[in-house]
Amino acid sequence: MTTFDATLRAQLRRDPGRPLVTWYDHATGERVELSVTTYANWVAKAASLLVEEGDLERGMRLRIDLPTHWLSPVFLGAAWTVGLVVTSDDDPDAVVCGPDDLEEWAARGDDLVVLACSLLPLGVRFATPVPAGVHDVGLEIWSQPDAFAPWDPPTVRDAATDGAYGDATQGALMESAAAGSLLTDGGRLFSMANPASPPGVATFTEPLVRGGSLVLVRNPDPERLDATYAAERATHRAGDPEARPAP
Repeated sequence: MTTFDATLRAQLRRDPGRPLVTWYDHATGERVELSVTTYANWVAKAASLLVEEGDLERGMRLRIDLPTHWLSPVFLGAAWTVGLVVTSDDDPDAVVCGPDDLEEWAARGDDLVVLACSLLPLGVRFATPVPAGVHDVGLEIWSQPDAFAPWDPPTVRDAATDGAYGDATQGALMESAAAGSLLTDGGRLFSMANPASPPGVATFTEPLVRGGSLVLVRNPDPERLDATYAAERATHRAGDPEARPAP
């Protein structure tokens, strides 16, 4: 059994340049690819943001209220690096949200930490100022360091998820991912499931643990799915019960 951070560091030693998350938005034409190294860099910056700007500590609970986006696995990793519990609860200590839910969460800014993502290309800031008390991730994350080491690092026994995700420790989560069946070791998993949703977490943790990668599609165009699958040399398909068998 191991922690998320130890798993990521092992993958960095094994194959730092391989793609880990490749994200498409068929509605906008965007494509973002994060290698293991680039992903780890984003996780470090996001973890530092959670701690230094959000004042969050090991054991506190984070709600990731993002759509199917490449920042979803980034904040999953950041939460587990710090030792936060990823929750589906409506009363977390902090929330990471997108523009569609910003107004709702900003109204609760006196009670919890609100970090907002514009979801614009390259992860940039919002085009207009966010409400007072809200952290604009695209503005504040760039000043965070490229490396992060928690002063109180989580262990395999620390809780990783709760609520609709199910109660799982970091060790159990990584162990379950290693034993998963979504892909074979080194495979490329093609998915439309949100990695930050309770049903979708395994679509990210399994590729990470098993030396594979995730090809993630938002706003999928049925007429383009097979072409995207082939272009990315995916090997397995998940998260779309109506999809045809993988080519």
